[in-house]
Amino acid sequence: MYNLKNEKKLATRDGFGKALIRLGEKNKNIVALSASVGDSTRAYEFREKFPDRYIEAGIAEQNMIGMAAGLALAGKIPFPSSFATFLPGRCYDHIRQSVCYSNLNVKLVSTHAGLTVGPDGATHQMMEDIAMMRATPNIKVIVPADALEAEKAIEAVAEMKGPAYVRLGREKTPVFTTEETPFEIGKAVHLRKGKDITIIACGLMVYYSLLAAESLEKEGISAAVINMHTIKPIDREAIIKAAKQTKAIVTAEEHQVNGGLGGAVAEVLSQEYPARLKIIGMEDRFGESGNAKDLLEKYGLTEKRIIKEVKKLLQ
Repeated sequence: MYNLKNEKKLATRDGFGKALIRLGEKNKNIVALSASVGDSTRAYEFREKFPDRYIEAGIAEQNMIGMAAGLALAGKIPFPSSFATFLPGRCYDHIRQSVCYSNLNVKLVSTHAGLTVGPDGATHQMMEDIAMMRATPNIKVIVPADALEAEKAIEAVAEMKGPAYVRLGREKTPVFTTEETPFEIGKAVHLRKGKDITIIACGLMVYYSLLAAESLEKEGISAAVINMHTIKPIDREAIIKAAKQTKAIVTAEEHQVNGGLGGAVAEVLSQEYPARLKIIGMEDRFGESGNAKDLLEKYGLTEKRIIKEVKKLLQ
């Protein structure tokens, strides 16, 4: 179901661009909207092929959401996209009131999320968006692990009814899932079995979790790895089963430790099956400008950090 030896690297936003064109070819109700960053989000690729179904809102993200809501009411399937710091950052009120309150069929796609925006610095390193969106009623929240899974996620949200938020990145990362790797909204993917500990991750941290599990195996530690690509609705059954079958759980995400994947897992465990848990993420602070890889290293979002926390928990 995965291949760590694949040397191909793509940004998850590239998966968005590819999937959106395929959807546009199959369904004339698909409409793309952008806020002056279509080249960066890959929405421009859709514009080149379907110019009559592409809307440029300019630097007016709030207006873009209002337009998307109107299109949904008219029976279209709008895909508004922008950087995560702007969507949901700048236009949260419009998302809440115009889209989620009315439960409209709008597919929100953010790119450039997390620390890996790198040189753009703290103002553009959105690390709070999962918490914002999963606390909002009616909307589903999805964080693909690589570009191929991003394609599957975009196609899946187009098929479902109601609001969805898909979180993507700018940095090129390894494409380690395969065509055979399953994807279903709300269903976690069990990538690796283990009996000592379970690592639950989303986004680029899934890849680092697999690397960590392979290293741990050489030291006699059996670590299961779960790709929790859907943060909302969270796969409660997968979390409870992991807690029952292994001694502890570690979560890993490119997001604040507050309110993200780790928080969602903690909510399930505390109510259903209490277990030892360590949440790996951004420790309640802002980032800084720098090389993406260096930033991940500095703030502890790496396989080395996962290995360290696993050992601490098992001690």
